[in-house]
Amino acid sequence: MSHEKLAKDIVQLVGGEKNVVSLVHCATRLRFVLKDDAKADKSKLEKLDGIIAVKENGGQFQVVVGNTVPEVYSAIGKVSNILDDSSPKEKSGKSVKGIGGIIDVISSIFAPLLGVMAGAGILKGLLLIASNAGWLETTDTSYIILYAAADSLFYFLPMLLAVTTARKFQGNIFVALTIAGALIYPTIITLKNEGTQTDFFGIPVIMMSYSSTVIPIIISVIVMSLLEKWFSKVIHQSVKNFITPLLLLVIMVPLTLIAFGPFGVYVGNAIASALVAAFGFSPLLAGAVMGAGWQLFVIFGVHWGLVPIFINNVAVHGRDGIKPAATASVFAQTGAAFGVMLRTKNKKLRTLAGSSTLTALFGITEPAIYGVTLPLKRPFIAGLIGGAIGGAIIGQAGTQAFASGAPGLLTLPIFYGPGGQGFPGLIIGIVVSFIVSAVLTYIMGFEDPVSEEENKGDTAEKTVQLAPSTQAEDQLVLSPIQGKIVDLTEVPDPAFSSGAMGQGIAIEPSVGRVVAPFDGTVTVAFKKKHALAVVSDSGAEILVHVGVDTVKLDGQHFVSHIKEGDRVNAGDLLLEFDITQIKAAGYATVTPIIVTNSANYQQVLPVKAGGEVNVQDSLLSLYGSK
Repeated sequence: MSHEKLAKDIVQLVGGEKNVVSLVHCATRLRFVLKDDAKADKSKLEKLDGIIAVKENGGQFQVVVGNTVPEVYSAIGKVSNILDDSSPKEKSGKSVKGIGGIIDVISSIFAPLLGVMAGAGILKGLLLIASNAGWLETTDTSYIILYAAADSLFYFLPMLLAVTTARKFQGNIFVALTIAGALIYPTIITLKNEGTQTDFFGIPVIMMSYSSTVIPIIISVIVMSLLEKWFSKVIHQSVKNFITPLLLLVIMVPLTLIAFGPFGVYVGNAIASALVAAFGFSPLLAGAVMGAGWQLFVIFGVHWGLVPIFINNVAVHGRDGIKPAATASVFAQTGAAFGVMLRTKNKKLRTLAGSSTLTALFGITEPAIYGVTLPLKRPFIAGLIGGAIGGAIIGQAGTQAFASGAPGLLTLPIFYGPGGQGFPGLIIGIVVSFIVSAVLTYIMGFEDPVSEEENKGDTAEKTVQLAPSTQAEDQLVLSPIQGKIVDLTEVPDPAFSSGAMGQGIAIEPSVGRVVAPFDGTVTVAFKKKHALAVVSDSGAEILVHVGVDTVKLDGQHFVSHIKEGDRVNAGDLLLEFDITQIKAAGYATVTPIIVTNSANYQQVLPVKAGGEVNVQDSLLSLYGSK
């Protein structure tokens, strides 16, 4: 599927362009804030090619796309006006409160920066390795130029955050940038460095260093955005375009330097000190908690509460000792996906697990988690255990991060500091977390889709047949279901629509009942009740599969009235199902009716190609070989 086609489908299925308040993206997810989440069709979105999962966390409607998220995000900008900053969006009319609202704000502010932050972090880490190994001297002009490229993001971080915060709160981006620029203006920095006693019309100003800081500019721009909206209401239209920016600059720059700036710096340092103290009290325990819990934090979106702390520590102190343990969690889920790839006999799952392992090695874990380990449950638990062990090793080793970036193979250099202290512990920790998770996954096992299909007979992919016959008699198959006839090629499952399981027809049911299509014997009564097979006295083998992927319902909304070996007469009730509940769970109810031994017949022909059909109406004519 092309990126533009996928983008159009996503916009349509989130309720249309008018339902979107804002959109940002991180490394793998499109993060929507919608006016009305109920207008989004989550089940259809999850079935799109190119979509890994859909989650609702922290007041955001999150569409997990994977590595191609920048391209899809860009395509959304081409097919819609959602990303057009020139036309302010309407307010959603809803307010996300509590922890959800905080997570929404933090993720919206930081998510757009993660890509460039990772790139700059990798470059900074490589330069640290080069200088420590003696390959480049820090006084070399080549080093200075590259270090400027790596460090400029962190030095001018307040200006970048001013842009993303202003976008989130619908403030004037250029005023926000100007306020941020004032905080790191050379003469302001000189006042701080020289210890000059500073006041603003008699009000004392505690001078701080604001380059690389996080919290002060965010607070300042939020307040600025609120003031701007109020000024826009009270100032006359003819002068507000220049009077409003004037007032904002005159008020906000001094107010930030007097109050918001020092407050933000003190709060950021206090939170960081508390987390550092936890690692100081028991680095083994704190590392284990971070190693086990980081991917859980990511799933629920609460990791955004820690991301600013990591960034602040690196930007202000030059290092961070909390983030390294989270790396173990990433490699643990990677190992769990690898264990699934080694154990499964399902080709599709093996391919998915293999590709997910590869992307997870480079820090993109969503495909591995949402596509492999979490749905299978035990592998995810194995990943938590492996992450805890690896995190404990890394915590005990005292590993530090010297730049920002998503944990992965490419970003390992960000953990290599002066003398390489703690770096061997990191390598040991991630290797152990990977191996332990992979081994535990292999040993603990999981409910392999192949074992269901081939050994337990629980899915549609098993071809139901008795001993093959070379001669077949003519057979009339009566409709087992009341509803609307659908061509088999329109069933949204290639196992049926391709004819691979046999010829037949499909019915979109209007009544949730399945009856016997002829006199015969029940050969298979699927354990999860979603399908059954009957053979006629003349040898025609019929599979009735209610819905698509309904095996995942695990028998919910189905009531079976048969068991294998039962003798049935045409019209006997075999199965009941709740159409409304199945659809509400996100599954299609179109029901294929397949002649699984079609090869024994010269022709399998529908009695009529479309329209409504009642139970016991003639449905299929089977013409035997002569």
